[in-house]
Amino acid sequence: MKILIAGFGSIGRRHLRNLRSLGETDFVLLRSNKSTLPDDEIAGLPVEMDITDALAHHPDAVVISNPTALHLDVAIPAARVGCAILMEKPVSHSLERLEEFKKAVNNADSRVLLGYQFRFHPGLQQVKTWLSDGMVGRPMSYRAHWGEYLPNWHPWEDYRTSYTSRMDLGGGVVVTLSHPIDYLRWLLGDVKSLWAFSGRLSDLEIQVEDFAEIGLQHKNGVTGSLHLDYFQQPPSHTLEITGTAGRITWDNADGSARLFQAETGKWTDSFLPSNFDRNDLFMAESRHFIDVARGKADPACTLEDGEAVLKICQAVHQSASDGTMVKL
Repeated sequence: MKILIAGFGSIGRRHLRNLRSLGETDFVLLRSNKSTLPDDEIAGLPVEMDITDALAHHPDAVVISNPTALHLDVAIPAARVGCAILMEKPVSHSLERLEEFKKAVNNADSRVLLGYQFRFHPGLQQVKTWLSDGMVGRPMSYRAHWGEYLPNWHPWEDYRTSYTSRMDLGGGVVVTLSHPIDYLRWLLGDVKSLWAFSGRLSDLEIQVEDFAEIGLQHKNGVTGSLHLDYFQQPPSHTLEITGTAGRITWDNADGSARLFQAETGKWTDSFLPSNFDRNDLFMAESRHFIDVARGKADPACTLEDGEAVLKICQAVHQSASDGTMVKL
């Protein structure tokens, strides 16, 4: 396939490397030339600065890895010409133009995969299997936590100028760390209502919120809480789910998932392979995207999933601003 990669920051470079390792060789880049990364890996590749010029190369697939607020500037014209799309999360920073994108996708039968790569995490896939098999009975409550220290996240760049900390580029902790919102829906079902506190607590020099404390109620009655922040040192990313007949835990630090069954009073542990690497999630996502683009598989994370996550993110901001519970 001919693959257009829009944006050559850290995630754009990762996708280029992974797709190359999977045998893809035909690339074109859409760039603003504002990346701080060296250009040695893209020497000889065609580079365009305008989406119309980039699409004139007739790509079969497009990887959208530019800043969040610019996603739809690429996605809409790419969808109109029928390209398969791998879109880095989230879909956008707002719901504006989302209907235009959906219409373009439907009219041209474009195939869209959202880049929530934690769906490919073996530990979380084990959690999903345990839940589906009723190993803890009926899920009742959960606690999810993800704290990162933003200045250490991308140490090669000034965090103050990164899209993650700029309002005009669609940053902020809620959308940037929205992975748990996606996998909580995936594991436990659609969200019915939520409340949230969010704002800036730290001394970080950023324009956007650096924390969110969110309470969520799912349509099936499961109720839980999610904490997100940009200031935790050292970082951690964990999930605990309590059911009527046991408990499940997952820790991203080592990828392990644990199951406690009340009937036996024993824990069952599920560990990652000894050679597991974080990039394995992205590799699995890239393999899946190639299959999606070639019509061999349906997207594991759909545009509808991405829209649902974005609506939850918007509801978090609304709840924090208005001080009210928001129904979805």
